Amino acid sequence: MSSPRFDWAHCRSFLALLRAGSLAAAARDMGVAHPTVRRHLEELESALGAALFVRSSTGLVPTELALELREPAEAMEAAAAHLVRTASVEPGMIAGTVRITCSEVIGAEVIPPILAGLKRGHPRLSFELTLTNKIENVLRRDADIAVRMTRPTQDDLVARRIGAVPLGLYAHDSWVRANGVFASIEALIGTGAFIGYDRDPGMVRALAARGISVSQGDFGFRTDSDLAQLSAIRSGVGVGVCQIPIAARTADLQRILPDFSHDLEIWLVTHAGMRHANRVRITFDALASGLTTYLSRAEPPTTKH
Repeated sequence: MSSPRFDWAHCRSFLALLRAGSLAAAARDMGVAHPTVRRHLEELESALGAALFVRSSTGLVPTELALELREPAEAMEAAAAHLVRTASVEPGMIAGTVRITCSEVIGAEVIPPILAGLKRGHPRLSFELTLTNKIENVLRRDADIAVRMTRPTQDDLVARRIGAVPLGLYAHDSWVRANGVFASIEALIGTGAFIGYDRDPGMVRALAARGISVSQGDFGFRTDSDLAQLSAIRSGVGVGVCQIPIAARTADLQRILPDFSHDLEIWLVTHAGMRHANRVRITFDALASGLTTYLSRAEPPTTKH
């Protein structure tokens, strides 16, 4: 029995259906007619000899086969996007699109000024920036360059350690004026002062490693968004973890309990097969230089009282 043949257009519609949950929404997201998506689905299911979705009152529910096909279909999507980025550039030119993935805070607070300077010197470069704390797969070409906060372990990757960004506990001047100065983290427990994660217990684990036991109830502001946490610190909601170079450029943030510190490594990663592409090479080098400069500004401001 011959293997089914896959049309990329069918896979695009399949992924759109997985993400949107209905034919109408998928067609709208893709900018095509409703019957086109339906036809693609029917042809793909016919090629596979199995159903991919079951209709329900809430929309289309993916079958087990559809869920198994999601990862390879997304790999095709990433490969197609990589092909477009590569084929759009004439050999030898510093032009085209570079896709970068990094954490929320690094992507919103650190990367844009670096890319702005690079684009002034090379206006034909374009950038796609994905802000996520999940590690996108550089080997699968989901991104050309990744800024990671852990050391990569996969083969076929070119990785450069930029350094370590120090973290500290910070609060806004207004919060300190209203609540006073605390002598220890233990003194903050039970006050609801902490800003932290809702479902990811990262800060709880970090404190537990220091012998400090906290529970979800000790966090008066909980969100899984690092950017929302940073905004809450700046708004005077409470005490939260902040990268010291970011806090150092904000005059009205105070370091709380300077003895509490933690370092987070920063690695710059690209695929070995991409390191000689001009658009990737020059962007990689610019990010390495810019991130190194960012880390050099890690001296904390003087603690206020």
